[in-house]
Amino acid sequence: MKFSFEHNSHSFPIDLTPLGKGYRATIGDKTVEVEIIRVENGRLELLIDNQRVTAYVSSDGARRWVTVNGRTSLLTKVSGTKRSGARHDHAGELTAPMPGQVRGVNVSEGDAVTKGQTLLLLEAMKMEIRIQAPRDGVVKKLFVKQGQTVEREQILAEIE
Repeated sequence: MKFSFEHNSHSFPIDLTPLGKGYRATIGDKTVEVEIIRVENGRLELLIDNQRVTAYVSSDGARRWVTVNGRTSLLTKVSGTKRSGARHDHAGELTAPMPGQVRGVNVSEGDAVTKGQTLLLLEAMKMEIRIQAPRDGVVKKLFVKQGQTVEREQILAEIE
């Protein structure tokens, strides 16, 4: 996921790569590991390179205002191609169609799956979204667990 970070009238690109329980954030030539500990009503408790940080977030769609230590910065998601529903690409990656919470994980790594089988259940905006296998295959990697909050286009699983 790509964002633009605006601070003190300067704009910086941020590249977020989902990891098992967090993200790798790259801003310019600096890379940090970010683990999400808790999310509650716009308040995030994070571990950034093993340092505990509390951030407050508000948004209006693509723009997010993030306040840390009394300083507010604007994050804007860089537009990509529009997608609807869970997608998969040639590598077999399934991604979240919208932000939400993982309510169920119906498979484990190494499980054989069939096309159309429900692999994960997401809850977003009080809707249940079924993430289904795009084809027959084997679950190579799960990147999420039950209860985890995910962002739109975050990688959920890889099928081979």
